Amino acid sequence: MRGKMDFEPGQAASGHKPTISEVLAEYLRAEKSRLAPKTYARYADVIGLFTHSLNGYAASSLSQFDRARFDKYFDAEGEQHREFCDIFGPEHILENVGEFLNYFMVRKVIVGTDTLRASGSVMKKLAKWLVEQGYAKSNDADLAIEQGSDAARDLPAAEKLTAILYDLTAGRHEPRDSDIEGRFSITKVEPGRIWLQDEDDGKSYGPILLSEKATKLCRVGWIISGAVRKSGNRCMLVEAFQVYP
Repeated sequence: MRGKMDFEPGQAASGHKPTISEVLAEYLRAEKSRLAPKTYARYADVIGLFTHSLNGYAASSLSQFDRARFDKYFDAEGEQHREFCDIFGPEHILENVGEFLNYFMVRKVIVGTDTLRASGSVMKKLAKWLVEQGYAKSNDADLAIEQGSDAARDLPAAEKLTAILYDLTAGRHEPRDSDIEGRFSITKVEPGRIWLQDEDDGKSYGPILLSEKATKLCRVGWIISGAVRKSGNRCMLVEAFQVYP
C-alpha cells in the first residue's frame, strides 16, 4: 500500500487529484534524475523549507470555504490530522511563492548564502515545471518566475549587506536612550552614504556615512532593521540586525 508521498507522474492527467505534498515530491524526483547529489540536496532543502512555509502560513490567505475545510482536517486528532500541504492541491502553490521568498526566507529561518540563492532558483524552476506538467497555467507562473529571479539576486546580496553592516556597527557605539530603534527603508543611495526613513513614523535620517563596499549593495526600498542616532545635523547607524529586500 502506497504512502501519501508515493506519487507517479501522469496521475494528474488520469483524474487523480494530487496534494501539494505529492506534487512537490514528484518535482524532486524529476530533479534528482538530472542533478548532481550536492545540488539535489540543496533543492531538497529548499522544498523542505517551502513546505514548512506553506504549512505554517498559507492558510491565512484562504477563502472562507477553503478555510473551513482546512480547519476541519487540521484540527482533527490522530491519523485524521492533516497539514496544509496534505489537504490542498497544486493550485495553491504559486500564490504562496512570494510569501516564502520575501517573508519566510528572510525573517523566519537562518540559512547560508547558497541556500538563499538556491531558494529563488528552485522556485523559478518549480513554477516552470508546474506549467510543463499541467499543474498551472503559464500566466499564473509568470509572477512566481519573476519573484524567483529577484530572490536569487537579492537575498544573497541582502545577507551579505547584513554581515557588512553588523561588522561596521557591532560594539562600536555605547547605547543611548535617544537612539531610535526600528525598521528603516532605504530612500536614497550614493557612494559612501545612504538616507533612511522610519517605517513607523515616516521621519527621515541622513546622510548616514557607510563604507562604499556597503553602499554598493544597498538598494532603494530595502529595509534595515536596527538603530539610528541623530546628533545635531549628523546621523549614524549604530546597530544593524538584518537587511530585508
